[in-house]
Amino acid sequence: MKSIKNISVLMMLLVFFTSIAQQNLDPEYIKVTNERAAKIVAKLELKNPEKEKAVTDIIAQQFRDLTAIQDPRDAEIKKVKEDTALAKEKQNEKIDNLKSNADQSIEKLHKAYLKKLAKQLTEDKITEVKDGMTYGVLPITVAGYNDMLPNLTSAQKDYIYNALVEAREHAMDGGSSKEKHGWFGKYKGRINNYLSKEGYDLNKESTDWHKRVEEREKEKGNK
Repeated sequence: MKSIKNISVLMMLLVFFTSIAQQNLDPEYIKVTNERAAKIVAKLELKNPEKEKAVTDIIAQQFRDLTAIQDPRDAEIKKVKEDTALAKEKQNEKIDNLKSNADQSIEKLHKAYLKKLAKQLTEDKITEVKDGMTYGVLPITVAGYNDMLPNLTSAQKDYIYNALVEAREHAMDGGSSKEKHGWFGKYKGRINNYLSKEGYDLNKESTDWHKRVEEREKEKGNK
């Protein structure tokens, strides 16, 4: 019973401090998150002002909720790195714990966010939101692989797509453009390793592809 009470108290404190963090957000940042969310929603073409407002609010709040987790995490990591009294091993241990705790909170937030979107949008529209939050990297990358490697098998195409879907789920929660692109970079590395094992010489394929792209651009310019 005591442990349950302790958990309840911790949860109340978490809600309290998150609320305080939200109140202290820079009004300019709130404006920016609202604008970012509105741009994503505009592309959904919902044609329903009430639904557009609801979805915009959900997305904007997600940006702010992520910030409320990531900013304190980053600030604490900075303190640990600057603490010269700590041995490197101890620093790494503390940093790993800070990242792990933040990741757990972000994972819960991610699931709750998708549930909120599901109450307003179809699965296809949620996918569009995910792409909007990640600069459309997934469809662009899929198209790039298909253009570079026109003889990909169905199984190879599925592997590429599924790997990038997984990357997008992580990238959605990235706190910066660099972090978002970093997730895709990580998974593109896995894809390239997979394709190499499948017998593709990616250096040659990439060189040949860029030549084909240049030729297409020249042809467009001559028309």
